[in-house]
Amino acid sequence: MTGTKTLASAASGPAEKRTGRMRLATFAAVAVAGFLAGCAERDNILLGDRSDIRGGPAGAEAVVNEARPISLAAPVTNADWTHRNGGPTHSITHPALSAAPSALFSNNIGSGDSRRLRITADPVVIGGRIFTLDSQSQVVATSTAGETLWARSVIPDTDNARDASGGGLAVSSSVLLATTGFGEVVALDPASGGEIWRQDLDAPGTSAPTIVGDLAYVVARDGRAWAIELGSGRIRWTQTSTVPVSNFAGGAGAAVNGEFAVFPFPTGEVLASFPEGGLRRWSTVVTGQRAGSAASTISDIAGDPVIVGNRVYVGNVSGRVVALNIANGDRIWTATEGAVGPVWPAGGSIFMVNDIGELVRLDGDDGTPIWRVELPGFAESRERRQKTRFAHYGPIIAGGRVIIASGDGLIRQFDPTSGALVGTIEVPGGAASNPIVANGTLYVVSQRGQLLAFR
Repeated sequence: MTGTKTLASAASGPAEKRTGRMRLATFAAVAVAGFLAGCAERDNILLGDRSDIRGGPAGAEAVVNEARPISLAAPVTNADWTHRNGGPTHSITHPALSAAPSALFSNNIGSGDSRRLRITADPVVIGGRIFTLDSQSQVVATSTAGETLWARSVIPDTDNARDASGGGLAVSSSVLLATTGFGEVVALDPASGGEIWRQDLDAPGTSAPTIVGDLAYVVARDGRAWAIELGSGRIRWTQTSTVPVSNFAGGAGAAVNGEFAVFPFPTGEVLASFPEGGLRRWSTVVTGQRAGSAASTISDIAGDPVIVGNRVYVGNVSGRVVALNIANGDRIWTATEGAVGPVWPAGGSIFMVNDIGELVRLDGDDGTPIWRVELPGFAESRERRQKTRFAHYGPIIAGGRVIIASGDGLIRQFDPTSGALVGTIEVPGGAASNPIVANGTLYVVSQRGQLLAFR
């Protein structure tokens, strides 16, 4: 009997266990459903306004635009514009310009923008000549009457123009320097275009060079910087930073005065050294991105350092602009704005184009916004198809107005006090460079590969 009972128990055990598990699962499902239903019944709707946790549209700070008075320096007619933003410190005294410039001339400078190749160089001016660099590494000298004086390709004999583009220009009375996407710095005679020397950096040196005294300073896109002797092309000293993971075409160049050479690197590091010997004085890192909706997460420094007095201003492309004490690199203030180019300090304010396509005026004392103006965003009108952003170049301040050149085909002029739009000028094909001013004439390079002049 015992054996029979044991066998019977063994035969019926698995079925009973399966039935038990099914009952347990059913009970658990009912319990969970009841618990969730109970939670739903006890849910309380909180009262009050709902706020975007990202801090507003596209991550922008809420700013009540203020028409704050500004005192600009008197306009001065400048004969030359030798570097980005005018000079080797990337700052220049208020250039004179008429209130309503009209078209003076247009001159072909070579190849314009294409899908693979881009113009990244601003024009430079000295001695009545305007120098440009097209998207296929051709340097052209144009007279103030709009005539081509000479043209020279700076492509190495061993390479093909389709392999690289980008670069920048700087000029002195004795030499015109061009950096290229082929990793070279080429020195040319400004009068004839003849080659003086060529230095291979073995790195994409597409940021604009900086000339002070007998040295040229170049920052490459791989985290290296050089001081090169202007007369011979010999490398005097180098500086290095961390190798970057990512960066963009063009890039920021060094700002140099008599005591400091300030180098921006794609990693976000900003390094200051003695200009002559290269001994490192200090370094800091500009990091951080716009809260909520950043236009980019790349840490690359997009705004060339700008030296004014005892301060240096620099910004990355993802959401930070800082004011630093040039003596030691200590931070004076930080603004939660990205910069797509060098800022323009004037009248106790800082003017800039930020990473989300706005013209912004900041308080120079603490970096807080005074006003912001939205610039044209996408080329496509339908929201779902928007993928092509207009590029905006500048700002510069000339003739008492803030000037922006844009890829949508307009140069816009704004009142620096309020940010109000006060005038426009057509740019056929759209702008491809920052605007510059020399001898009361406004110059800009178009995406079609033309130098346009307005006066």
